[in-house]
Amino acid sequence: MDHNNYTSFSRDDFAQLRSVQSDQPIHMLNLIKLREEAVYEDGRKTTGLEAYANYGRISFPVFKRLGGTIVWRGQLDQMLIGPKEEAWDVCFVAQYRSAAAFVEMVLDPAYREAMRHRQVAVENSRLIRLSPAATGNAFHGAMP
Repeated sequence: MDHNNYTSFSRDDFAQLRSVQSDQPIHMLNLIKLREEAVYEDGRKTTGLEAYANYGRISFPVFKRLGGTIVWRGQLDQMLIGPKEEAWDVCFVAQYRSAAAFVEMVLDPAYREAMRHRQVAVENSRLIRLSPAATGNAFHGAMP
């Protein structure tokens, strides 16, 4: 495996997320590169896109039940600054009621079943926890 490719979080990172005591909403920036071909442990083959669609179909009811929403979705058109090989196929921001709601989702048995599909679908990814902030007509720290 390429050491620059990431498909899941570490125990330490998950423990840090679990320790968040705030009941404030969180945003998760998702950047995903899909495999051309997904190969399951049972030998079944499909495309990365189809396997990721299976992940979405199975995980969405859990995501929705726990108050998750997609607050932004976009399609990468061009990498202007950054490594050209990081050409993400799926780009979105999901909002959760709290870090605890995200943790509850990850530990849910139906979600864990869905993760089998995500793991065979995803070649590389980034998952970045953000605190929602006010929007407007100015960059961070700049006067409008």
